Amino acid sequence: MEQKNLDTLKSEIDSHLKDNGFVVFRGHSRSIVEKPEVEWDTARYPDFREFLAIASQLGVKLIVFHDREFSASIIDRALEEIEESSFEFEDQRELERKLRELRVYEGFTCALELSFEYTGQTYFFELRTGWYSDLNELLDELDMMPDEDDDDGENPLSGYYSKN
Repeated sequence: MEQKNLDTLKSEIDSHLKDNGFVVFRGHSRSIVEKPEVEWDTARYPDFREFLAIASQLGVKLIVFHDREFSASIIDRALEEIEESSFEFEDQRELERKLRELRVYEGFTCALELSFEYTGQTYFFELRTGWYSDLNELLDELDMMPDEDDDDGENPLSGYYSKN
C-alpha cells in the first residue's frame, strides 16, 4: 500500500485502537505461527477500521499490533550473500544496485500487522510498502531464509520474511 505512509498510518491505528476501547498487545508478527488463519483482503478493503469493526462486533477486545521498522542491515547481509553467490557478473551487479537503492528507507515503517483470535483462528490485517515487498522478492531470489526465531536483534535478517 503506497497510497499512505505507513508511519502516519501507524499513528492513526494507535489512536483508533485507543479511542475504541481495544486492549493493544504490542507483539511480534504472528503470521509465522502454524495455526488456522484468515487474512483480510487489504487489496480490496485497505481500511483497517473495517477490520477492527469486525473484531468489535465479535466482542474481541485484545488486538495484537505489530509494526516493522526497516533496518538497512538486511541489505548489508544480502550484499555479502551476493558476493559469495554464483550469479553471473551482470546479474550480481543488478541485484546489488537494486538493494542499494532500498537504503533510503532506513528507519521507515515497512509493514503493519493487526491480528486477533476468535474461535481458534487468527485473523490478520497486514499492510506492506511496495518497496518492502520488492526487497522480499530480491531476498527470495537470493534464497536467503532468515531465522524467524532469532528476535534478539543479533541477526540482521531477524523478523524479515516472505509469505510467497
